[in-house]
Amino acid sequence: MSDPAETPPAEGSDPPPPEAEVRASFFDHLTELRIRLVRALLGIAVGVAVAGWFSERLFRYVMQPVLDSLPEGQRALNYTSYLEPFLVYLKVAIYGGAFLAAPWVLFQLWLFIAPGLYKREKKLVIPFVAIGTLLFYCGIAFTYFAVMPFAFPALASIAGPDMKPLLTMREQLTLVLAMMLGFGLVFEIPVIIAFLAMIGMVTPEFLAKYRRHAWIVNVILAALITPTGDPFNLFLMAAPMIVFYEVGILAARVVGKKKAVEPATAS
Repeated sequence: MSDPAETPPAEGSDPPPPEAEVRASFFDHLTELRIRLVRALLGIAVGVAVAGWFSERLFRYVMQPVLDSLPEGQRALNYTSYLEPFLVYLKVAIYGGAFLAAPWVLFQLWLFIAPGLYKREKKLVIPFVAIGTLLFYCGIAFTYFAVMPFAFPALASIAGPDMKPLLTMREQLTLVLAMMLGFGLVFEIPVIIAFLAMIGMVTPEFLAKYRRHAWIVNVILAALITPTGDPFNLFLMAAPMIVFYEVGILAARVVGKKKAVEPATAS
């Protein structure tokens, strides 16, 4: 027999409070939020300090696909002011620190919202956060190893063989970070779809019914996001979006099954 706390409330009655709920005032919530924000910022500060120590090495590593796309004898990045290298390395430290501290920040967010969740929701949140973080990291790795080695040579070939590039540190870092963020978000599609299905905003049947429409939208978005216009790089962006859309439908079906089984187990 199931736990009485899991039985659905009677029609017209208020929903049961979360298990082991501790009622707190508005100021108590503000105090707890401040504590979590301070600890999250401290984690980011530690990550920035670590990434800042290796900022020059990280920048050179991230820029390697850009340098490899340049002709022999021209593999160097330029800067237009003496402050530009400092600002570029500072930006690397900030983004690198946020990247390193992302699991800690998400953990602090989880500690803040956990007291207001039900047991079933708590069991789902941890996998959502873990899988979402892992997929975001995978999206960044996919950008570096599978997209940039092909995208930058394609971009360089557009200008023509008699044109010489004059690339700056700041502009190339901005481009690389934008590509990594874009693919990182693309890899989050299954988690986003599953979350929307869990809260009832979409259903697997709805997603499957409009599958072809979603594919067309994905290709259009990929064409807008992809920095090059060649079909190969368009495919590198559109293919993961379509694949992860299908994975999202499967994840939505899993979440839907769990929600559908619960009333039967409560009887």
